[in-house]
Amino acid sequence: FKQKTAYEIYQCDWSSDVCSSDLTEGREGGELMQLDDIISNFDYLEEWEDRYRYLIELGRTLEILPEDAYTEENKVRGCASQVWLETKRVVDADGKLILRFRGDSDAHIVRGLVALVLALYSDHTPADILATDAMPLFEKLGLAAHLTPQRANGLRAMVDRIKSQAQVAPGS
Repeated sequence: FKQKTAYEIYQCDWSSDVCSSDLTEGREGGELMQLDDIISNFDYLEEWEDRYRYLIELGRTLEILPEDAYTEENKVRGCASQVWLETKRVVDADGKLILRFRGDSDAHIVRGLVALVLALYSDHTPADILATDAMPLFEKLGLAAHLTPQRANGLRAMVDRIKSQAQVAPGS
């Protein structure tokens, strides 16, 4: 097994806005990366420029929201960029209520942050969502130290929005 350099992982043609990444290769839009995979990939990338590119790639894996999801109700307040989070209540195979989130943003890096937050919280019970603290994850990935204050506030606003949805869900 030959370990790849960050350059080999990211072969980007920024002039055409086309990037391919081995870390998200084979993912269809809408297929969320597993949180453990995201953490492992972050650990693998040493340079913050590469980690930012990876966040952009994560954002590209998000399912495209239908036009009717871009509503004021779904808009997240407190983000400098525009962010929308859609919440669906679903009953899983065990009969438990879970919350499924989809999201989007008009900014590439923020779309990646949306993908990260969705990997952490989507398809969990309201109780699990309320019990999950995102800050240790953000600190482990180095996001707390490397995001601008506006992006960090936006990230907190996304988490607060998801937790407020869990708070009002039946049985929480």
